[in-house]
Parts: sequence; C-alpha cells; structure tokens
Amino acid sequence: MTETRDDNVTWLTQEAYDRLTAELEHLSGPGRIEIADRIEAAREEGDLKENGGYHAAKEEQGKIEARIIQLQSVLSNARVGEAPRSEGTVGPGMTVTIKFDGDDDEITFLLASREESGAPIDVYSPKSPLGSAINGKKAGDKASYTMPNGRTTTVEIIDAVPYGGS
Repeated sequence: MTETRDDNVTWLTQEAYDRLTAELEHLSGPGRIEIADRIEAAREEGDLKENGGYHAAKEEQGKIEARIIQLQSVLSNARVGEAPRSEGTVGPGMTVTIKFDGDDDEITFLLASREESGAPIDVYSPKSPLGSAINGKKAGDKASYTMPNGRTTTVEIIDAVPYGGS
C-alpha cells in the first residue's frame, strides 16, 4: 500500500505518542478519581454557592474531560513514524525555511503537530494558516495566506528538508 498525504492523520514520533498515551491513561483513570474525590470533599463543606474549592474543582474537571477528548482524537488519528515526504517539498515532518515578501530575514521551523512541541525549534502546525498555505509547495515557490489580523501576506519557500531531530 502506498502512503499518501492525509490531512486527518497526525504524524507523531514514538516518544510523543508514548507521552500522549500515558497522559490519556492517567487522566482517564487516576486523574478522574482524584478530581472526583476533590469535588466530593468540597461538596461536604456545605453551601455550594459560596464554595470556591468546589467551583475550582468542577472547572478543573471540565478541563480534564476536554483534554481527554482532545487526546483521544489525536491518538485515534495518529500514525507513529515519519510522514511521507520528499526533499524540497514542504510537508509534515519537514524543517522549513521561509522568507516573508519584503523582508530579507529567513525563518526556520518544523512543520508538525503541536503535540511535537518538545522539538528544540519552533513548531508550526500544518493546519495553521501558514502551514496550510505552504504544504505541498517546493523550494522557490511562493504562497499567500491570511493572517489572524485579516491581512494577507506572501512567503517564499527557501528550503524544506527532513527534520533531523534534536
């Protein structure tokens, strides 16, 4: 079977996959039990309207449940290894060097899932406006995208090479 690029796949290193799996296991098991115990202890203190500990624990519970859902989604779409790629073409797992139009400074970053944020260089998501605009482009190509402030900017791809790790 030939690997093809799939926007729904999150490519993770084995280390990132293991770290996220361990976090999910902790939050789904001991993490849920700990927060339930804290909520129960706060509930026993009495009036819930003025019980700051209760409200803080309930808020934390919501954050834990949201993180569990996020981790389940990432891991269900994850593939361990390296995304299919070719030297000179921008894609996940590539170290990309770009230059903004009108600026001589070059910026180098790793195009990867934010779950790879342990990388020693800046990480940009392939799903970000910049990542989406340059994905699949080759060195020498230009790409335009709309920034969060609503302005459109253009970048030139200088280089794209496989990420070599730390």
